[in-house]
Amino acid sequence: MTEGTSPSPNGLGYARVPGLFNDQQLAAWSGVTEAVQREGGRIYLQLMHTGRIGHPANLPPGAELLGPMAEAAAGEVFTDTVGMQPYPAPRAMTDGDVRAAIVEYVRASNLARDAGFDGVELHAANGYLFEQFLNPRINRRMDRWGCDREGRAGLLLETARAVAKAIGPSRLGVRLSPHGVFNDMPPYPEVQDDYAWLAAQLAGLDLAYLHLVDHSSMGAPAVPDATRDAIRQAFPGTLILSGGYDRARAEADLASGKADLIAFGRPFIANPDLPARLREGQPLAIPDPATFYTPGEAGYDDYPLATAAVLGR
Repeated sequence: MTEGTSPSPNGLGYARVPGLFNDQQLAAWSGVTEAVQREGGRIYLQLMHTGRIGHPANLPPGAELLGPMAEAAAGEVFTDTVGMQPYPAPRAMTDGDVRAAIVEYVRASNLARDAGFDGVELHAANGYLFEQFLNPRINRRMDRWGCDREGRAGLLLETARAVAKAIGPSRLGVRLSPHGVFNDMPPYPEVQDDYAWLAAQLAGLDLAYLHLVDHSSMGAPAVPDATRDAIRQAFPGTLILSGGYDRARAEADLASGKADLIAFGRPFIANPDLPARLREGQPLAIPDPATFYTPGEAGYDDYPLATAAVLGR
């Protein structure tokens, strides 16, 4: 799975976020997918529109900060040019803007297939555009993209349907973060019922998978067992869980049937051979957080592989 990649110039809210919406990006990503597949791997593109989470200093010319409402998120965002800055208020998206965003996701998904990706994941978690629409404390619109649970989920569900039609549902996954608070996502009482309902709607699309992230390892509230179980019951397809896993916890959740797959994030940064280390029960290298999301090469491809002797080969 790639890092979050914007389907639109308007979704490049962070400094140095990759995108896939033009031919230059298509050519660059093609080299990545070829390298992964040459080694027998499979690769999905994670499509992430930052929505109101961003700053104009990070956006290319002609792009603008958009969100469901013209209300700023609490907190600050880093920019390369002027350092840390408060989140500004986005422009509230019109009906036309919402429909244009759906078209952008479809185009990016088609470009992903042209670039050789095996599929795409719609990043509807972590406080980005899709979740901004899903959360009733953030999205108080009174048009068809708000009002009620069905309206708030409209952007995600219509995008998922359109992308599934374009590239096939077996090449599409969706990522959700129920009970997440990242990027100023306020909690609300109906979250469990809303996400179970949403999972049931997504199940009807015959997706490749549903991916649930739990941020409790980073200090956020844990996803309650009842919420995860309700989603598991509503979505009979492949379920991926992620968030602070080690080998023992991953094996336990797989054995118990809580998930079909477990996703690892930060351990892969310092362990490019993570599957082999987990398989052999070898210790993991520790990543250096000071190099996360920084410019330059340090921290991206300079962690060593374990030796064959360490891995028992």
